[in-house]
Amino acid sequence: MTNTPSLGNILKTRNSTRAFLPEKVDQTILNEIFTLAQQSPSNCNVQPWQTYVVSGEMKNKLAARLTELAATGTPPNPEFDWKVNYQGVHRERQHGSAYELYGAMGIERSDKPARMQAMLRNWKFFEAPHAVFFCMEKYLGIMGAVDLGIYAETVALLLEERGLGSCMQGALGFYPEPVHELLELPEEMGVLFGMSFGYPDPKGAANKARPVRESLNTNVSFVE
Repeated sequence: MTNTPSLGNILKTRNSTRAFLPEKVDQTILNEIFTLAQQSPSNCNVQPWQTYVVSGEMKNKLAARLTELAATGTPPNPEFDWKVNYQGVHRERQHGSAYELYGAMGIERSDKPARMQAMLRNWKFFEAPHAVFFCMEKYLGIMGAVDLGIYAETVALLLEERGLGSCMQGALGFYPEPVHELLELPEEMGVLFGMSFGYPDPKGAANKARPVRESLNTNVSFVE
């Protein structure tokens, strides 16, 4: 019998992975994961996701171009609306997540150079062997974004089921120009966000961060 973890245990133990081993994932496993992800639900079964999985030389080229843009202070130019200024409790949770992450890495809030270097790791895919860009046709707007979110969560859970870690990254949608150029995306296609993935590095300090999850009563109402 295979000792496959239950979905409940996967959800309890899964965490964003920001430190990876260099080992690549076998192509057979990648094919299996992304084939199963095709079963994700979508509005009216339109299945709007266009998925670009990058590895090896292509991943390295993208990392170099994206990191250069971010490091030189180039203003982000996303193809979809990422301009959300969190307020109230959402801002508190955002700050709490950052506190946990930088604390795990031993970076003080006042250490701006170290925080900048940590941020730039987003565009280096956290040195993961693989990354995926979740794209869709630009006209789809919020409806397509909902479907892509569901699809990406399915991919993340399938990865976790196989002992692989991942990190969802809105930052990978900030600079779409190199992605369009190197992956030869058509004009009507937009880069919504991305995800780095691979085998987690058990010694990676960033992987020890554990953001607090709210209780059931905070987010869920049962109404009869």
